[in-house]
Amino acid sequence: MINESDVSACVRHAMDGYFKDLDGEAPQNVYDMVLQCVEKPLLETVMKHAKGNQSKAAEILGLNRNTLRKKLAQYNLQ
Repeated sequence: MINESDVSACVRHAMDGYFKDLDGEAPQNVYDMVLQCVEKPLLETVMKHAKGNQSKAAEILGLNRNTLRKKLAQYNLQ
């Protein structure tokens, strides 16, 4: 079972690699980049677990169903 420290460690590792790969270039829009990298697979996985049921997925995620629908549309996950 994955726990919060596992996810945090993955993010730290990925961000360390990202900054190392910049090789002196200035980072930009890091927050949005990370959210997009994490949010889409999160939504895909939860929707699969919920067998496509948006109400159930919204409940699992702690989101309003309309917010979930907006995010699914944003990532073309309908």
